[in-house]
Amino acid sequence: MSGADASIVVARAEVERTRTRLVATARELQERLSPQTLVRDIWEGAKDKGAELAEEAVDAVRKRPMVAGGVIAALALFLGRDPILDYASKLMNGKDRPTKPAAKRAAKTGKPRKSAKNSTTARAAKTESVE
Repeated sequence: MSGADASIVVARAEVERTRTRLVATARELQERLSPQTLVRDIWEGAKDKGAELAEEAVDAVRKRPMVAGGVIAALALFLGRDPILDYASKLMNGKDRPTKPAAKRAAKTGKPRKSAKNSTTARAAKTESVE
């Protein structure tokens, strides 16, 4: 074998090694960038971060339970401010009795509520007309 033939054989071997590494790198990139892998990595990261935040919150509540209770109470008052204000205004106006459920239903549907007296009178009138 001459020197030129030997250099060609060495070059072909080098090309084959480079091609093998390139294909392996392409497969690795394809696996890393696949949607399933990306979603799995994001989900794992979110779970880890959520667990960290939960542990920090529990530690903060253990260190300062009164502050945590105050924050929770303030949040509850903020979220329930409309019903609380409605009830307080009813108490101030002397309307502390809750409305009856049938009256509420009639108010929602727009139909007048039948009283027991009217329905009894209507039944009596029907029986008289049948006789």
